Amino acid sequence: MAKTEATVEEKLRALYDLQLIDSRIDEIRNVRGELPLEVEDLEDEVTGLNTRIQKLEGELDNLNQEISNKKNLIEDAKGLIKKYGEQQKNVRNNREYSSLSKEMEFQELEIQLAEKHIKEFKAQIEQKKDVIAQTKDRLDQRESHLKHKKGELDAILAETEKEEQALIEKSAEYEKSIEERLVTAYKRIRGSVKNGLAVVAIERGASGGSFFTIPPQIQMEIAARKKIISDEHSGRILVDPALADEEREKMEALFQTL
Repeated sequence: MAKTEATVEEKLRALYDLQLIDSRIDEIRNVRGELPLEVEDLEDEVTGLNTRIQKLEGELDNLNQEISNKKNLIEDAKGLIKKYGEQQKNVRNNREYSSLSKEMEFQELEIQLAEKHIKEFKAQIEQKKDVIAQTKDRLDQRESHLKHKKGELDAILAETEKEEQALIEKSAEYEKSIEERLVTAYKRIRGSVKNGLAVVAIERGASGGSFFTIPPQIQMEIAARKKIISDEHSGRILVDPALADEEREKMEALFQTL
């Protein structure tokens, strides 16, 4: 037996039902709002702060190693000065004595330069320690904020995740019952309007959410449910108030079971 093609009224009811389901999904997602993005941004910031602390602590280790190297250099220089001083006692002429004196002067300069560098490294260490302390304070604050926001998001997800998933499945199910060209048009309109409303009821003589009055003759055609009519201003598919009320009541009952 051939499958009977749906009437225009059945198509309008199916489209409006699909709109009500998708609007319900939108509502759930609006409740979550920006929370998932806030949580993601906070997680990225926490990761960045931890990376920065690790980098700064690595730089501290390098500076401490540099200080250790300079201290070793100073000890070596002092050893050479002592050695050259002993050698001066046994020189045979002024030239050798002068040469050793120059070596000793050079080692003295090496010590002075190393001590200068040690002083600079210590100043850098103190500066980096301050930055690490500030960064750790910031990290503690961000981690605390992240924990709070995650708690908020988890609570909302616990309340809405099951319903949202059931609605997504219902939306897909209803889509399959509507001819493809209508679903394509519905999705195109839905994607082009701010509130995601592609199918709207006439309210006070105008398209739902619009201030443009619909001529009485067009309103009568919409109420007759003999053809699919779109609002000439917004492109939305229009349904009459009675049909909308009936479908809203039906879908509210369905939502209560999810």
